[in-house]
Amino acid sequence: MMERMREGANSIWVKIILGLIILSFVFAGVGSYLAGSGNQFAAKVDGQEISQREFETAYQNERNRMQSQLGDYFSTLMGDPAYVQQFRRNVLDRMVNDLLIQQRAEELGMRISDAQVRQTILSMPEFQRDGAFDNEQYNMLLRRAGMTPDMFAESMRTDLLRQQFLIAIQGSDFALSNELTALTKLEQQQRDIRTLTLNVAEFTKNVDVSDDEAKAFYEQNPQMYMRPDQVKAAYIELSGDNLKNTLTVSDEDAKAYYEEHKSKFGTAEQRLARHILVQGKGSEAKAKAEQLLAQLKSGADFTELAKTSSDDTFSGQEGGKLDWFERGVMDPAFEEAAFALQKGDISDVVESDFGYHIIKLDDIKAPQVKAFADVRDEILAEVREQRAAEAFYDLQTALAEKAFEMPDSLEDAAEAVNAKVQTTDFISQSDAPGVLANPAVLQALFSPEVREDGLNSDVIEVGPEHIVVVRVNDSRDEMVLPFEDVSEKVKQQLAVQKGEEQAQAKADALLASLRDGKTEMLAEDGLAFSASKTISRMGEDRMIAQEAFALAKPQDGKSVYGVTRDAEGNILLIALDKVIEADVSSVATDNQLATQLEQMLAQQDVMATLQVLRDTSEVSYSAVDSTAN
Repeated sequence: MMERMREGANSIWVKIILGLIILSFVFAGVGSYLAGSGNQFAAKVDGQEISQREFETAYQNERNRMQSQLGDYFSTLMGDPAYVQQFRRNVLDRMVNDLLIQQRAEELGMRISDAQVRQTILSMPEFQRDGAFDNEQYNMLLRRAGMTPDMFAESMRTDLLRQQFLIAIQGSDFALSNELTALTKLEQQQRDIRTLTLNVAEFTKNVDVSDDEAKAFYEQNPQMYMRPDQVKAAYIELSGDNLKNTLTVSDEDAKAYYEEHKSKFGTAEQRLARHILVQGKGSEAKAKAEQLLAQLKSGADFTELAKTSSDDTFSGQEGGKLDWFERGVMDPAFEEAAFALQKGDISDVVESDFGYHIIKLDDIKAPQVKAFADVRDEILAEVREQRAAEAFYDLQTALAEKAFEMPDSLEDAAEAVNAKVQTTDFISQSDAPGVLANPAVLQALFSPEVREDGLNSDVIEVGPEHIVVVRVNDSRDEMVLPFEDVSEKVKQQLAVQKGEEQAQAKADALLASLRDGKTEMLAEDGLAFSASKTISRMGEDRMIAQEAFALAKPQDGKSVYGVTRDAEGNILLIALDKVIEADVSSVATDNQLATQLEQMLAQQDVMATLQVLRDTSEVSYSAVDSTAN
């Protein structure tokens, strides 16, 4: 239970509940993810398709994210075809779950307003400069992601809708004091154990494997000795990031940019206002607002009237006072009226999406521009990035043209873009290094045009300002390696298998004997348990602790026995001698344990909800992606 709580607190679904799912895709190709295409679908949910293009983009984004987090370890994992298959299936399942949640939220009538979408975008750090929303930064990043503002706003609306649904589920869970007290007792419980290790290597060392046994094992398991379909690849890679390191920008260039874009390097004009809000859209609401305006014109105090009459109760408590704001933040109608006022003026009745407002302007903060010296480094970096982007797209065009014109070699294309042709030894789809592991690149490498016809590929985009062109210098088909080439490997694998079987058989026999209260077998084999030691649930060896705390409580002073594996794969017998209960007072419901329990319950609720949605929806997977079968 305690382990599940800790796992639950860090689980993907708790993170989904607390965060915006879309942000993991925003700047690594979300435009393609959202736009989709008419291609073969990867999955369908009640007739609504997730296209193969959407799936491949989402898979690559998640792969890039994991690669940046785990580095070489993740590369090793991706060398296992079974892991790749499971990884792809997990990504597709999450996309199906997202769509199920979205559909259910829409069925329940949940809605996200334009104001919510607007406020979310304005608060995103990716679009901010010096703590304030920067419209130029916003548009630049969207262009790089291949999106329009409308497309991005709709993607945010969809994601906020999912978040709204999940938060509604999360908010229904709570923890009771007696639950927390019982869980605390379990968490602080200790156990006295002894251990006995059966070293698998010792059993393996004494195993003899004959040539006939090895040959028979080889013939029974040919898939274990299969050399996959392989190619020798040549490729040219271009990256905007690499171009940045080769470009220089002078102070004169930076100063010219500064003079041309001074508005970017300071604060915009800001206004401090109060307002009185009358909610509603009809004539009755408008009449009420006009009546309040008449009172103000007759000498009523704006602050006191806001406190007693404004439907915006939050600002009304402060006399209608709002925070400082600049253009592009408030409702357009409200903003236009506020910026038309002079200090101390009161507006006429202003209609917005929220109702009817009366606005009083309290103060104006003039725009301020930072000195060039304060923003010099920032400008140098920005100009360098812009020039790198321009140079990159010029090189991309040249590379595409030359690779097409000279399709039987990459040398001319490399010379045209001042790049180097890189080559590999034989690689397969499961062990392709670096950029060649990208699904689109692999698809090109093993396509008939590139592999069999010997042509250069088209320019392949593997990320923002990151492209590659590939060709195949040599290839060889999938085949079972001859026994003579793998005989030693076969014998080693068979010896390990036999050693593990013998060790497991010995462990089973010992365990049965000990549970019957007999210890003679230990003496016969010269085996003995270690000295007793006290462990906690979160002991140093998690595998031992997990097995020890899963065993039943000893009765009448008789030890209870179990078996597990240690970190090296050896078999470990455990003798549980005593359970030491913790003395715990009543636990309050406002501590970290309560939060963990609530998160675990929320996770369970989300998973149960998803299971119901799957059971009551028609979900199908296409055969296009083998992981979906």
